[in-house]
Amino acid sequence: MKKLLSIFTLFALLATNTYSQETNEQAFEIKVITSVESIVPSGLGRSRIISSNDERNYERFTSARTEDNATRNKSKRKDIRLKNFEETKLLNLFNLGGIRFQNIAANDALISSKLTAMLSEGWNLMFVTSAVESNAGGDDDNGIFITRYIFKRRLH
Repeated sequence: MKKLLSIFTLFALLATNTYSQETNEQAFEIKVITSVESIVPSGLGRSRIISSNDERNYERFTSARTEDNATRNKSKRKDIRLKNFEETKLLNLFNLGGIRFQNIAANDALISSKLTAMLSEGWNLMFVTSAVESNAGGDDDNGIFITRYIFKRRLH
């Protein structure tokens, strides 16, 4: 019985050790894809799918403020801005006649194509979040519909 208990304990320790190493060593990367669709009447806006090809470490542009330390992060905008990104043209949601349903269908096809490509590259879609920006005043003629697709995949 002692032998059986010893073997079981040894097996449990090995399994736990193996599992904990796997868990501790798992690393993921996150990728955000953003679609911006213009809701400016007459088709005057710009609509795109945007995907960054560069990485930024947020810590470089972050400061922690406390009661004793009110120091702001002095990063320059040019250091945050990047020029290496993928831009896919989309159609505007409005034209001179109003809502253009063919444009919506075309945008859906392009966004679906991008999401399918991401999934085939091993990315897993975690979250989707959308928002509309518009001043909504009496002369409201500006606005965008923005959607962020947040993906995750395991690093190899």
